[in-house]
This record gives sequence, C-alpha cells and structure tokens, in this order.
Amino acid sequence: MSYLFHITGFITVFRAKLSSTNLELKEGEPQGWENPKQRQQLLDKVEALNWSANIISTGKGRFQVQVSSNLAIALTMTFSVTRLSRAIVQPSEPTPFSQLKLSVIDRLPSLQCYARTLHVFKDGHEASAEIIREALSKALVPYYPLAGRLQQSSEAELHISCTGEGVCFVAASASCTLESLNYFDDAPSVPHDDLLPDSIPETESLDPLVLMQVTSFKCGGYVIGLTFCHSICDGLGAAQFLNAVGEFARGFAHPSIEPIWFREALPSPVREPKLPPPPVMPNYQLKHASIDIQAQKIDQLKQEFFYLTGETCSTFEVVAAAIWRSRTRAIKFSKNSVVKLVFFANTRHLLNPPAPQGFYGNCFFPVTVTVSSGWLLEASHGEVVKSIKEAKPRLPTEFNKWIYKGADEGEEPFAPPLNYTTLFISEWGRLGFNEVDYGSGHPLYVMPIQGSSIIPVGIVCLPPRPKTGIRLMTWCVEGSHLPLLLDQMMSLA
Repeated sequence: MSYLFHITGFITVFRAKLSSTNLELKEGEPQGWENPKQRQQLLDKVEALNWSANIISTGKGRFQVQVSSNLAIALTMTFSVTRLSRAIVQPSEPTPFSQLKLSVIDRLPSLQCYARTLHVFKDGHEASAEIIREALSKALVPYYPLAGRLQQSSEAELHISCTGEGVCFVAASASCTLESLNYFDDAPSVPHDDLLPDSIPETESLDPLVLMQVTSFKCGGYVIGLTFCHSICDGLGAAQFLNAVGEFARGFAHPSIEPIWFREALPSPVREPKLPPPPVMPNYQLKHASIDIQAQKIDQLKQEFFYLTGETCSTFEVVAAAIWRSRTRAIKFSKNSVVKLVFFANTRHLLNPPAPQGFYGNCFFPVTVTVSSGWLLEASHGEVVKSIKEAKPRLPTEFNKWIYKGADEGEEPFAPPLNYTTLFISEWGRLGFNEVDYGSGHPLYVMPIQGSSIIPVGIVCLPPRPKTGIRLMTWCVEGSHLPLLLDQMMSLA
C-alpha cells in the first residue's frame, strides 16, 4: 500500500503506529512543504520508518511524494500467489548439439549474474500462461543456445554447451486483481519474490539460462517475472528474444528477426582482461527512489540546452545530468573529490564488420565522465549535459583500443572502482521490452529489479501506460542522503 502526499503548497502527513498485529494510520495536520525545516521533518519520518519514496510530477509545478512500506503491504493487503506448476521447457523441435564460444564481453566476470525484470500486462485470459509456455518452446528452436548450459573449458574459458535441456517455466495465480494493486506502479512495495520464478528442486544444479514465471490475476491480466543470464544476452538481446516469443504466441511461423550468434566477431584482445583485486565492500545500504518526469519538463530542459549551446541533446542526457548533479549536491562530497558518471553504450555498429540484425549477445562499452565534485556543484544543468555529450565521441577509439589491443596495464574499463563517488546510469526505454506482445497487447509497465544495495545505480525507463515522459528508478544514495536527494530532484519534477 502506498500513501500519496499531494503537494500543492502544503502536505498532509500520515503518521503510522506499528504493532505486531496491525497498522493504524492517523491523519496529521497539514505542514508547509515550502518550509525547509518541515520538509526535512517529513522526509526524516519516511527514512525513520524505512519507507521508500517516489516523486511523481503532475505538471504545472505540482507534484506528489509517494511513500510506501513493505510492512504496510504485509499487514494490510490480501495478496498471495500460488505456484501451480513448475516445469523445464525444451525446444519444440530437435536442435543442434554443439559447443559455442562466448565473446570476450560475454565472458566478463561482472556479467556472470542474472538480471531480473517484471512485465505487467493489463489484459489476457485464462490460457495466457499455456500460450506463452508453448511459444517459449517454439522460440527455443531458433534460439537454441538459450536452452543450453554455461560450462568452463579445460582452459577455464566460459562457453555454451548446447544441450537442449531447456529453460525454467512456472505458472502461478494471484488472489486479486491488478487494479487492486495499482498495477504494481509502486515499485518499492512490489513482492518480487512472489512474482519471480523460484528454482525447480531437481534442476538446481543445472543453472538454466532463462527462468520465467507467468502469474495470472483475477482480472485476466498477468505479470511475467523474468530471470535472464547476463552472460548470454545484453538488454537488447533479451528483448529481441522476448519479442520472438511474443510473435510465436501470436501465431507466427518464424520470428521476424532471425537470431544470429556472431560472437566470433568480437575478437579476444591481445591482453585478456585481468581480474581486479577484490574490492573492499562498502558498509552502506542504498535506498530506492523513483521520479516520474513529464515530457513537457524534459522538452523544456532540452530547449534550455539548445539556447545555451545551439546543439540538441537527448532525453537520457538530460536525465543523467539531473540525477548526477542532484546526487552530488545531496551527498556533499568535498570539492576536491573526483566523481564519475558511468553509462554503457551499444557498440554493435563499431565492430568490423558491424554486427548484423539478429545478433543478441553482449556488445556494449562503458563511457565514463570524470569531474571534480566542486565543478559539478557549481555547474549549470546545461553544462553537465555538455560534459556528458563530450564524452560520447571517445567511444569508438576507446572501444576499438580495448577490443583489438586490450586494456593498458592496471586498467579495466568494465570493472571501475566500487565506491560511493561513482554513479552508474542505464537507459531501458529503448531496449524493446515495451514492444513485446503475447497476443493481448503491449505491457503496461516493465520494471527492473534492484540487483545490488551497494552499487549506486539509476535506470531511465518508461512509466506505466498511459503516462508519458520517463520514470527514473534509482538506488544511488544511502538513507541519510535520501531526503536531500529528493529535495534536489523537486526542481526537476
């Protein structure tokens, strides 16, 4: 459950009294949001209760702060999920049995993990899970490597063993409608573990590369929980696969984009990437915040940048500049501190020859913007956008140097230092997840799930339909800095 604080010159504070059996809400007196002391008191309450906060722009300078508590959900919502069946789905036809090499990027230790997402579909019917299961089986014929398993060669090099063993599929049902849960718009309160696939006991040692759960709701809608091995696909590749599953679900005989392996086009560098020494693990825990930014505000910031420089800029650059600048101000690093913004750029077009349509492997490279905290504190939003734009032209040179020559001694671009001064930001809105259609229309919402509580991350994605603009989901500050971050981002909302 979430409680909306509508801010239009004042805010109504709800105080929660917690006990072992109930959650009692009492409406308090309005407090002036324009008063910094009262504003801080409110945000301190959010932090003290271990609630998460969303900022939602409603246009014309009006916005909402949305706070939520997982405990409130557990005590007040009648939501439960029953897993009806668990199975291993194999390709619907015989597929080649072979060993396939992974690229140098696929083999990176930092990608030996699983990415988790939730895909919310408003419409469907009782047979949605079975339709998707059958389509998944058909899609695994052209995408047969995904039905295999990761293995290490005698030289300890990671590769795919195409065994056709299959992927994990779980069918589940929920006890309520999606509408009663606000279509999971309140990201911090989503019960991820109930909606993501759990393991199948007899296959725990086999490590399927793809795990999917389809949870049907009483309204006919459904949620797909996806767990995907990052060593096999990047975001573009995973979305390409899901779109193929959707096409088979809609009756296609073949996917509109034929998958191509093409991993050999990424040559191993002369000097293989070296494992960095184990990092010192931070002792902080990052808190979630989501900010919805309307298209009109983004257009305004783009126009301001054009007036400043005579150049255009992208939505990603506008949002990345805003969160980086706001975060730095909230944390209050010393002016001499070196702060970094890191984002990953698609490099398919930089291969020689370029990767063909249908390639679904990992092919990206980090772009790093490095400045002093003092500069970032004093810079205008437009100046920060300009610094991000100026970093992008270095991509071809740096990528080609790394892929064909290897990193310089002591450098590893895919393993930047793990510390609080570095912010990672990613763009999800254009990957293709929002175009997937299993026969009942596009998803209402695609939600990335937090992967780490110690790596500062911001994800630029699309808000739930029919909202426009973007949603910025972040896990980038510890609790003591969250109120100040939200305060800084108010100017953007």
